[in-house]
Amino acid sequence: MPARRRFARRQRKAVTSSVSATVGAGRDGVAAARHLARWLALAATPTFAIMAVLTAMIGGGAADALCAAGHGSVLGGMVPMYLLMSAFHSAAWLKLIAERRGSDK
Repeated sequence: MPARRRFARRQRKAVTSSVSATVGAGRDGVAAARHLARWLALAATPTFAIMAVLTAMIGGGAADALCAAGHGSVLGGMVPMYLLMSAFHSAAWLKLIAERRGSDK
């Protein structure tokens, strides 16, 4: 004889984003959060690029010495790390450029 289930299964709600799961978030709140997230994504690339330039000009000091210690690699240090982070976060800019070019046609 099969065992009986003690609890009935509840259907799960589909959550499209973590923002829509917040309690009391209206449509305006979700739209504002998405808009803010988009601008934060756009801010990452130039921020890392500026940090790379400043670190290259001023010098990393002790932090740069710690990151490059023992490696002897050209990719060691803070400047290449900031440049890589800038490249990894450039997707938001590429998407914005593609959207603008698509709307021009």
